[in-house]
Amino acid sequence: MIRKLFILFVLCLISVAVAGYLAWRELEDFEQRPLSLDGDAVLWLAPGTSYPAMVRELSRLGATTDDWRWQWLGRLHNPMLKAGEYRLMPCDTPRSLLARIAGSDVIHHRLTVVEGWTTAEMRQELASDSRLVQQTQDLSDEQLMQQLGCADCFAEGRFLPETYFFVRGDSDLDILQRSFDAMQQAVDHAWQQRDPELPLEHPDELLVLASLIEMETTDARELGEVAGVFKRRLQVGMRLQTDPTVVYNIHQRQDEPFDGRIRRVHLQTDHPWNTYTRHGLPPTPIGLPGLAAIQAAARPADGDTFYFVAKGDGTHQFSRTLAEHNRAVDRYIRGRN
Repeated sequence: MIRKLFILFVLCLISVAVAGYLAWRELEDFEQRPLSLDGDAVLWLAPGTSYPAMVRELSRLGATTDDWRWQWLGRLHNPMLKAGEYRLMPCDTPRSLLARIAGSDVIHHRLTVVEGWTTAEMRQELASDSRLVQQTQDLSDEQLMQQLGCADCFAEGRFLPETYFFVRGDSDLDILQRSFDAMQQAVDHAWQQRDPELPLEHPDELLVLASLIEMETTDARELGEVAGVFKRRLQVGMRLQTDPTVVYNIHQRQDEPFDGRIRRVHLQTDHPWNTYTRHGLPPTPIGLPGLAAIQAAARPADGDTFYFVAKGDGTHQFSRTLAEHNRAVDRYIRGRN
């Protein structure tokens, strides 16, 4: 009887050992077996996502089945799950996927802030991106600047146009802070390297001037020459007479439809930004200047021109005298040869 019990015990041990060995081999094979995906997919792990919840999401995506093998993998490796989006590819295995998640190999998105946008346009772009956590939607510009640590700063023009990378779950405030800091650094650096004859007294004035330059030309080769015209006008006390300042006020008021044509009434209507009715710089920037415009404002090109007019092809005709300028206006604006 004892011998039979012993043999039965040994057989049970062998059965358990064989079953364990087969289960271990199956688990090893499963770890290295590619996920069952037909193409790429995205796994989103929100902050605080549990391991079982991650497996259920993988199952929902059709990448695997939620069974005992995932449970045992979790017990064996105790993986650290870092929040974020992870791109799933057919070549991924459970082992490589868990390693990537532990290493926070998340998808990085990009958002491009365009030169010449207003601060309002930048904020609208951020608000429309569902991948960002919205923290500033209900804040006024003044409240936003308080959040950014610059309570006495005007918001217009304070953000550097650039491409910013982020991961899902970052906030709009994160990008605004990075853009604000980048603009501060760009302006401070340009101010330190500025032309000693530049008729400006404060870095904020440099930012205002850069915004005018940015809005006047889309041709990077002209930035320095446009800056030179503005510098010389400021030096001799001429009004800047730049159309974008008039357009800026029209858009800010939003009390009349604007078809893109500047009329005499627009030029003659006095307001703080109208450089046709007022001398010097406007009180604030009129948009977001790019780095090239900031550098041009700090070190304008040498020359003797005081006027320029759009040629209709994205470039301008620069003139030294009013008579030359009037002939250029006749040619390019009025169509007279």
